[in-house]
Formats: sequence, structure tokens, C-alpha cells
Amino acid sequence: MKVVYTGRTENFTPAQEKKLAAKFSKLARLLDRRGGEREAHVILTGQRHLQQAEITVNFSSHPLVGVATSTDQFTAILAAAEKLEKQALKLRTRRRDTKRVPKNTWPLETAEGIPQPAEAEAFEASGRRVFRVTDAADRKPMTLEEALLEMADDRDYFVYRDAETDRISVLVRRRDGHFDLIEA
Repeated sequence: MKVVYTGRTENFTPAQEKKLAAKFSKLARLLDRRGGEREAHVILTGQRHLQQAEITVNFSSHPLVGVATSTDQFTAILAAAEKLEKQALKLRTRRRDTKRVPKNTWPLETAEGIPQPAEAEAFEASGRRVFRVTDAADRKPMTLEEALLEMADDRDYFVYRDAETDRISVLVRRRDGHFDLIEA
């Protein structure tokens, strides 16, 4: 990791420089998972008896900033590097732990114009195909009147989630033109 200092720097002892180099190399290992070179920009400011260190590193379009204040410049840099290390660990675990699923796509239509679900499981049973549709959670609940309006003249039944009871209901057209309502 390339470290660029801005501001007035104190002369550190070789032990302190070694400790800073170890801290920045650990930070480099956290950030450089693919071997890319990072640049850490350290801004040092002093006001009376307080020394402030601000370390900025860009990590995959996220600026990570660690700011610390102490009476000694060396301890301020170490504290800022520790804060930056915590941010890097948090960002890495967030990227690792998020579930990455493909985007939902619109259903593909076949030659007959019947929409086929994008994520359907096909089963072959005696030459007939059965598709299992798993997108039932995406449908909004509706009332009985909405279900009657949704049910066209060419449908014999309609399955929907009732808005009042939040249960699955089936509306079936009888032969005499009336309807049966089956509630689960």
C-alpha cells in the first residue's frame, strides 16, 4: 500500500515506523483481495496540543475515512488506521453476506401465447408437463368483487389471496352460471 503524507510529519523512531508499516500492510491485505495497489492519503493537522490524523482510502468506489485525535501524532495515526480497519472489515462482511440473486425476468411466452413462468420446474408424468410456479408471494391480496371482475368469461376457476382473511380462496364457475367460493 502506498502511503502519502500531507501536513507536518514528526520524525518517528524505527520501531514506530515498523509498527505503522505493519498496520498499513494489514490494511492493504484487507483491501487488496485481487492484488490491486491502493493508495492511502494521510492528512496530519496540529492545533495547540492536539494532533489530528485523517486517513482516506478508496475501496471499490467507497471512500473509507478514519479520523482520530490525540496528543501524540503517532497514536493519532494508529487510532485512525484502526478505525479504517474496522470500516474495511464491515464493508467486506457486508459484501460477503448479502444474498446475490438474479433479477426477476418477465415470463416468456410460447407460440400459443400462454405465459410460461421464468422459474418453473417441469415434471414429466405420463407425457404431460406440470409446471410448478413459485411466484405466489408476489401477488397482491384482493377482495371477492375484484376476483369476480378478474375472472373472465373463458375461465372456469380463479385462485386468489383474500384481502380480509389473508387466506387462499378459489372461485369456481358452476354450470348454471353462478359461482362457488372455496376458502382455505
